[in-house]
Amino acid sequence: MKLDDELPAHHRGRQITCNDTSSPRLPLALAHPEAFKMPVHAVLRDSFIGTLVYFLSGRRYFRHPEELPGFVLPEKYATAGADRSARGGDQCEASSQTRSVAAAAADPSTSGEDSNIPQTEPASEPRNEQDADNVSETTTMRPVSDNGDLEKGANGKKQKEQVTEQPSDSEVVDWYGPDDPECPRNWSFVKRCFVTFDICLLTFSIYIGSAIYSPGIGLVAQQFGISDVAATLGLALFVAGYGIGPMFLSPLSEIPQFGRTTVYMLAMLVFVCIQVPTALSKNLGALLPLRFLAGFVGSPPLATGGASVADMWAPEDRAVVIGVWGLAAVCGPVLGPLLGGFAAQAENWPWTIWILLWLSGGSFAWLAFTLPETSAQAILYRRAGRLRRLTGNPNLRSQGEIDAAQMSLGEVAQMTLVRPFVLTLREPIVFFINLYVALAYGILYVFIASFNVVFMEMHGFNLGQNGLAFLGLFVGAVITYACFAPYAIYVLKPMFKDGEENFIPENRLPVAMVGAIFLPISLFWFGWTSSSSINFIVPIIGSAFFSAGVFLLFQAALNYLSDCYPRYVASILAGNDLFRSSLGAGFPLFSTAFFHNLGVGPACSILGGIAVAMIPIPFVLYVYGARIRAWSKYAN
Repeated sequence: MKLDDELPAHHRGRQITCNDTSSPRLPLALAHPEAFKMPVHAVLRDSFIGTLVYFLSGRRYFRHPEELPGFVLPEKYATAGADRSARGGDQCEASSQTRSVAAAAADPSTSGEDSNIPQTEPASEPRNEQDADNVSETTTMRPVSDNGDLEKGANGKKQKEQVTEQPSDSEVVDWYGPDDPECPRNWSFVKRCFVTFDICLLTFSIYIGSAIYSPGIGLVAQQFGISDVAATLGLALFVAGYGIGPMFLSPLSEIPQFGRTTVYMLAMLVFVCIQVPTALSKNLGALLPLRFLAGFVGSPPLATGGASVADMWAPEDRAVVIGVWGLAAVCGPVLGPLLGGFAAQAENWPWTIWILLWLSGGSFAWLAFTLPETSAQAILYRRAGRLRRLTGNPNLRSQGEIDAAQMSLGEVAQMTLVRPFVLTLREPIVFFINLYVALAYGILYVFIASFNVVFMEMHGFNLGQNGLAFLGLFVGAVITYACFAPYAIYVLKPMFKDGEENFIPENRLPVAMVGAIFLPISLFWFGWTSSSSINFIVPIIGSAFFSAGVFLLFQAALNYLSDCYPRYVASILAGNDLFRSSLGAGFPLFSTAFFHNLGVGPACSILGGIAVAMIPIPFVLYVYGARIRAWSKYAN
């Protein structure tokens, strides 16, 4: 199977970039004079509600710079029709191509005010040889084939290639210049931090939905007259849902017509609505499908939230910011039992779901007004539509629009459903990283289940107090990030001084080496100090090392995979999400019997032994990773 031509839209064709050299860099960002600018109108205009009002009002409200008086059309787009005419291609009539911008501004549907109007600058040219190469690659004719291979007949004659004409550069809608304020990389420091907070809130609000149910498992079993294992399916199916969901839903966020924010908000709306019938469920047959569906529809932010963060931040700053997003993802399962414990103790298990409804519903209400679009593909697609209306030239299109039109449904299905498995089975780096991350994720949910045995059965905690025991995991994750951020700024960031393309992916792995050692330390510590004769604070301290290890492992592993396979990052991360969620869904089903039958000490020793066996993986990849990548036809 050939994968070289099977790329998602944002990795094919002309690379869409903007120069963010004017954007402040960490940690000196606060010294930049533009750092504290926060264009509230632009945030609201580009939000889900702002976009909805824009279309429902016939584009009368929340208009964009191209629709306002005083906007001067860049010469590149004003002469696009003439360029096509010179090439002998189809064109609109000259009168449509040279339509007066002033006349367009006088149209009632395109009048209004906006303080953020970019003045005329020539459209950005490739800033370096690499960008120029990216442009030239798209002007070549590409065969239209499902697998990218040319088949030969029995007589050995090659079939004729079908070709698709590419538009000229003057017809490809791009940024207006290197400092285009619409480019997410050029947003002010405060705006990028604000939107990053929104992404973290979105991720936390859905991730918490898995573990917030766990304090009510015993109450579900009691009310429905079932075993604890059957009641645990409510947790397992939720985790399975957000592992399977990205295979089907995440590609929607890469389609320029949708973008990320629209997919996030629609998924979040359905997620919130599902919580009502879930909390009102009267039997297990109603509860379990709803829990799976909630995880399924809530999966897009979990799978591509990191991509939204990466849309805004330069590669050298990304480790610090992705760390914040990763912290939000870790804190969801960790703080879920804390919130759900007191609710279940006071009002029975449905109140764990009501708490989730209030949290996710409040987040949806906030994000619907404050989360703008971050995908360059979607932003430029919408800009292209406005320029077509302004100039009357139907040939103006964004590169993402062109790529999406050339990508068949079969290619999308192969990218999301086939390629993750192919790469996992064929690539040693992908296989061992996915295996390690999946085992760590599965052990995390087993570890969470052990708290009921240790603190409720051994130390006599109630449901609410048992939830407080999870604060050890939370504190461990926060302290680890506080140590990781300086490392990322002062050690990792200087490694990008020669450019992202010269960064060695194996430089990500020392962090994973530390995390790999923390995991078994925590498991052995927690297991053999879990006794009624030992103060409860001792195993809680030991649990902090586990969240530290998981945080460091995830930060290193996911960034390492992205660096090694930049052309296939969507498939790589979708596959990783599926594999780790599969173990995260399966492990809790045997966790209670596991600890009861073996005892906490021996059970944690088995898990610790598995963690010890995994320790060599980051060390081996650090030494031999470059050699393995050199053998691969898919790796960078």
